[in-house]
Parts: sequence; C-alpha cells; structure tokens
Amino acid sequence: MIGKYSAKLDEKNRLFVPSKLRGELGDNFFVTLGVNCGHRCLTIYTAEEWQTLSANYNALSISQRAGATSLIFMNAAECSPDKQFRFALTPFLLQYAGIDREVMIVGRAGQAEIWDASEFAAFEAENLTPEKLLASLEAIGL
Repeated sequence: MIGKYSAKLDEKNRLFVPSKLRGELGDNFFVTLGVNCGHRCLTIYTAEEWQTLSANYNALSISQRAGATSLIFMNAAECSPDKQFRFALTPFLLQYAGIDREVMIVGRAGQAEIWDASEFAAFEAENLTPEKLLASLEAIGL
C-alpha cells in the first residue's frame, strides 16, 4: 500500500476507505494500535497480514505474549466496510491515536496507518529531512 489520503471521521466515527486502497484492503481488515517514530497512530492490516501477525504471536512463549504484545490484539477491531466503503473505529482506538475529525491514511508497504492529521504533520516535519531519508533508503537496501 502506498500514498497518503486525507479524510474526515463522520458523526458515527466512520472513515471512508480511499478508493486506491479498497482492492488491497479487501472486504475484511483489522485496525489496532500503532506507533511510528514515537508517534501514536493506528495500523491497518489486511486479513492475510493479520493471520501472519497472529501466527507469529501464537509462536511466542507465554511470557512473551504478556504485556504490550497482547495489547495489540485486545484492542484490535475487525472492520468490514459498508456499501459506501465506510468503516467504524472504536472510541478507544480514536483516543489512543489522538484522532479528532481530520485524519491522514497513509500506505506503509503491506499495511496502512491512520493518523490524526495534525500529529501526522508533526511526524512528517520531524522525519522529512535529507539525513533521515538517506538512512531510510539505506535501511531498505537502496
């Protein structure tokens, strides 16, 4: 998934799935807690990615499944967009990410993130520097 899309929550805390992400996300996907460079956001996983994440979690020892790791699952929401491609977010997820009404939905390779628009602007301002961009390109082998 790639790109960034501005959106607004409606009065029922629903978001529209951006048209360019509809095919990639499918009819059923998962939203849970996320973090990127110390900023809170929400992470969207396709059903396939969620199954991989679940299998990895279940392969951990019992002690590793405690604490923060389990928070990802206990706070997740399974989402099935309606005919207008809207999906609802829980009040807890909105509170965690500090989302009010204005949001950014951004692609992140195999996942996407949902950000409060002002928090995303701060994240982008902090990280969109030549030095950080070069380090990121080097990290992925370019």
